[in-house]
Amino acid sequence: MITAHNLVKNYDGFTALDNVSFEFEDGEIFGIIGHNGAGKTTLLKIMAGLIAPTSGTLQVNDIDVVSDPLALKGMLGYLPEESRLYETMTVENYLAFFGEIYGLSAHTIRERSRQLLAVLSLEPNGKKIGEFSKGMKRKAAIARSLIHDPKLLIYDEATSGLDPMTSRFIADYLRTLRRDKKTVILSAHNLFQVEAICDKVMILRRGQMVAFGSMSQLREQFGSLTYTIFFSIDDPGRLLGHFRTYRQEEGFYICSAEDMKELNECTALITEAGGKVEKIESRYPSLEEMLVKIGK
Repeated sequence: MITAHNLVKNYDGFTALDNVSFEFEDGEIFGIIGHNGAGKTTLLKIMAGLIAPTSGTLQVNDIDVVSDPLALKGMLGYLPEESRLYETMTVENYLAFFGEIYGLSAHTIRERSRQLLAVLSLEPNGKKIGEFSKGMKRKAAIARSLIHDPKLLIYDEATSGLDPMTSRFIADYLRTLRRDKKTVILSAHNLFQVEAICDKVMILRRGQMVAFGSMSQLREQFGSLTYTIFFSIDDPGRLLGHFRTYRQEEGFYICSAEDMKELNECTALITEAGGKVEKIESRYPSLEEMLVKIGK
């Protein structure tokens, strides 16, 4: 379990984190989102033991990250937003270099490198890292973060700037890490990916945690189900003066309802006007809508 209590980080009078507290279980994917400057990267760096909080505590299993950050390093794989790669190396030599730092045997390094290059679909073909595409470089950085088989992974914008196919590949790969019982903490601007893969999500605003929980818990906090009604009608003019706004799209007329009462009223008016309800779709607010609702 990872537990934070009243984390505060000040930079020369500026408060980047303001009494942030949370906990989540091992083997989960935990997303941290917020507008630029919300404190996401600061929190990730504290969790990775790279910077110390001004005050507060952070426990990763039995390790006190604040008082003993070095104890965390052996079980941690960290991926910063901007990966500094050794571009004159081949990816095999790059992974071997970091494997040796972690004290792995030559045999283990070869096996782990072979497995990681295969599962990440990374085919270097003898190229040096500097010759890689941006997507290949990101995959190389992810492989480096996994070479020592860490239990905890902290990824800052793992798919930032990548093409949609590579971005989706990496997001799908993160799901396999959860199946391998690894704990993944990530920040991302791609809120669709966060919504799709994360077990729990934290929303930061100006250094403060304004929401935390599973997607179902966040949906309950930020809004209930809304309904979209698709209907057909020969004479839509019969709805004028009796009906809320509607639009035409894909061969149907479409209107929305905020609750069941409004839904029943809309369907009744459509039927009375000689129309036919073709289908009704329900949806919860997306993470993007939640973030907009919170505001800057």
